[in-house]
Amino acid sequence: MLPDSPDPFYYLANFERALAWLDERCADLFDDPERRFAAGFAHLPRASRALFVRMLMRKGPHFRASRLAYEEIGCPRAAAAPLVAARWIDDAPMLDLAALAPLVTKAELQALATRLGIALEPRATRAAMLAALGSHYAAAPEPRAWDAWFPASPDTVLLFTAAPLCERLRLMFFGNLHQDWSEFVLADLGVYRYESVPLDDASRAFQRREDIDTYLALRDCRDELDRAAQAADSNGACALNAAIATTLAALDALAPRTQVNAWLRARHDKLRHAAGLAAERAGDPELAWRAYLDCGHPESRYRRVRVLEQLDRRDEALALATAIAEAPLNEEEGQRAARTRSRLARTRAKSKATAEPGFAQRELALVAAPAGLRVEEAARLSLTTAQAPVFYVENTLINALFGLLCWPALFAPLPGAFFHPFQRGPADLHAANFVARRASQFEACLAELDTHAYRDSILRRYADKAGIQSPFVAWPALSGELLALALDCFPAAHLRLWFERLLREPVANRSGLPDLVRFWPHEGRYELIEVKGPGDRLQDNQRRWLAYCAQHGMPVSVLLVRWPDSDSTGTAAASQALRAP
Repeated sequence: MLPDSPDPFYYLANFERALAWLDERCADLFDDPERRFAAGFAHLPRASRALFVRMLMRKGPHFRASRLAYEEIGCPRAAAAPLVAARWIDDAPMLDLAALAPLVTKAELQALATRLGIALEPRATRAAMLAALGSHYAAAPEPRAWDAWFPASPDTVLLFTAAPLCERLRLMFFGNLHQDWSEFVLADLGVYRYESVPLDDASRAFQRREDIDTYLALRDCRDELDRAAQAADSNGACALNAAIATTLAALDALAPRTQVNAWLRARHDKLRHAAGLAAERAGDPELAWRAYLDCGHPESRYRRVRVLEQLDRRDEALALATAIAEAPLNEEEGQRAARTRSRLARTRAKSKATAEPGFAQRELALVAAPAGLRVEEAARLSLTTAQAPVFYVENTLINALFGLLCWPALFAPLPGAFFHPFQRGPADLHAANFVARRASQFEACLAELDTHAYRDSILRRYADKAGIQSPFVAWPALSGELLALALDCFPAAHLRLWFERLLREPVANRSGLPDLVRFWPHEGRYELIEVKGPGDRLQDNQRRWLAYCAQHGMPVSVLLVRWPDSDSTGTAAASQALRAP
């Protein structure tokens, strides 16, 4: 997919723009190879620079020269020569069978097997050919050059040796490794649009070279843990516990290096929590306890309660569950801890923390089968009328209203929030102090709800910011009609209550909102409806939103949908399931 541009070197221009950006903002973080690259890349011939970026953006690291044919570059071998001299490409790499396999065709594998005297089935698949070659080299062959594998081939193989260097540059630019240089192309094409946020030196993801090394070390730890977990899932290997212990030892060593960078500390705690979960799945509560004990992840404190149960330390588990229920970090933790406390205390009495205001429940018996429709859409079609249209909104509408009104707060240029021009939202969205750092900005936004200013702000941003990435606004789910109905029918007081709950836990409370909204535009009122089909249950986050709305007198209900062939017994069972905590 190419942008509509007359410049065939658009990709090179984008990479050089990123390189100049890095040189201006992050030069103090470069090591010697990165400094040499930043200084020397611009002096190479354009064809060489273009070939470098083409290889960077393709899956490698090995490439056959014949497959690097680009009209604007010309001869790939000639273009590669300066890159070989700079040692960013190796033009004579040694290849083992694993490196060779993705480079060769089935016909070439057949020819190689014939030359080695390996008998193959007449219609052998590529996989069978590779297996036969692997069996032939029971002891893996010494790596050899391409022309040693295929002496008669006119082709050659290039190894992109600059990949690790470019990975570090990409990390410095984006502050993560899940985004890549294609972001420039997608932005140029208009596939994604991003809010323009002022960036200064304090906006960098990394302030010290050691931070980059720490990030990569955490990444390596996570990769090792994931590989061990996958191996345990596939063949029941018992090495998972050892891998978890190794991960925890590495995290203990890395912990001091994360203390000065809250963002890295959060990544450290997230990995430590993942190690604890893996230990629980592996049936090692002692190891899980070690993982959770010194972990700042918001879910780790409650996991300690469960591990204490597994260790048969029930009195300690009850004491911790009680402490959490009385002073929870968030609603979800409080709900879980109160439920566990009741179970541990062997009482059926609901604690104050789990008491839920009642919300209305109704039944809907569909006249005809939904013909492949989701239950929510079938219910919407059944309920909607010309006087009271019904929309499927789930987690989109209220979040979007919040995101549009609070846009200035969400995209405030605070240190550690925005690292580069391609961010969907602030990097510290998951941080415990996310709202506190922007308290004055959020307060100013919500103050508009006391006047009619909020309507103008929301409508103006709906027009001005349309399509710009946001963690709260799902643009395809919005329309001018839906927005106008919401602003006409949602009281400002209810908007404030919803937004205040979102601000308590901006990430967790984005989900669990009711499926449908029904508007009575001539009466200026609405109803939120959670739809449940036969046998479906309310999730905990849905219960919390329903309870919150009911507590504040908002029109909210649960709709139990019954299929044409279901009986009252099934509906009663579904109703009971909704009541069950």
